[in-house]
Amino acid sequence: MTGTGATAAGTLVLAGTPIGDIADAPPRLAAELAGADVIAAEDTRRLRRLTQGLDVQPTGRVVSYFEGNESARTPELVEALVGGARVLLVTDAGMPSVSDPGYRLVAAAVEKDIKVTAVPGPSAVLTALALSGLPVDRFCFEGFLPRKAGERLSRLREVEDERRTLVFFEAPHRLDDTLAAMAEVFGAERRAAVCRELTKTYEEVKRGPLGDLAVWAAEGVRGEITVVVEGAPEKTEVLGPDELVRRVRVREEAGERRKEAIAAVAADAGVPKREVFDAVVAAKNAERSAP
Repeated sequence: MTGTGATAAGTLVLAGTPIGDIADAPPRLAAELAGADVIAAEDTRRLRRLTQGLDVQPTGRVVSYFEGNESARTPELVEALVGGARVLLVTDAGMPSVSDPGYRLVAAAVEKDIKVTAVPGPSAVLTALALSGLPVDRFCFEGFLPRKAGERLSRLREVEDERRTLVFFEAPHRLDDTLAAMAEVFGAERRAAVCRELTKTYEEVKRGPLGDLAVWAAEGVRGEITVVVEGAPEKTEVLGPDELVRRVRVREEAGERRKEAIAAVAADAGVPKREVFDAVVAAKNAERSAP
């Protein structure tokens, strides 16, 4: 039972902010910015531009809350919440905690039995999915891939057989390498969409096979990037190298060129073209070396 004079715990509010067009700001955002006791912002300069664009004058204390100080600042914010403050958490764009600061604070607040609520807002993940033209009934979000090439390939191989549509964030200067790695692991023919500068002036959605997108990105791409990749096809049966080679030869005998035959067999079998190509090359070498 709460003692006399005890202060009721406050509320942590996670607020979505525009990913581009400020007109997309949820209506409640302005009220929360104006009335919060504490505003924890990923970038206080961007917060200033946001409040000016919404014609809002915050009355609460503004503190920075970003990856570099998230661990150190969380106890301070929890203390404010325990003391009854309404703490508003905003990031540079989209929803807090989604590849942005926020998880630690939410976990700490929940541990203290503090109310956590949200002002739903724009999301690059959902926007990209909706625009991609790919299936969106089931999807999984993978965030940013590792920067190092070897680690990036390892992470992609972990989801190589994932049937759900995949969503990734990526930096523009790494996009070409990432798409090339995806084409290598998932297959160059796997469909994807690169969504750039969503809701901004130069918004662009480039759709096509991963191999084609990798070539396009090699010319240089700018802006905030979200990549949506089609899930892996269902594998109805596991075909060995001999069967893959047999199917390629059947198509070749019917008049198809080897390149097209390999691509078609790979698509039907739900395996990378490289696997079929390697099987064909190995069979050819074996025939040559046979007595």
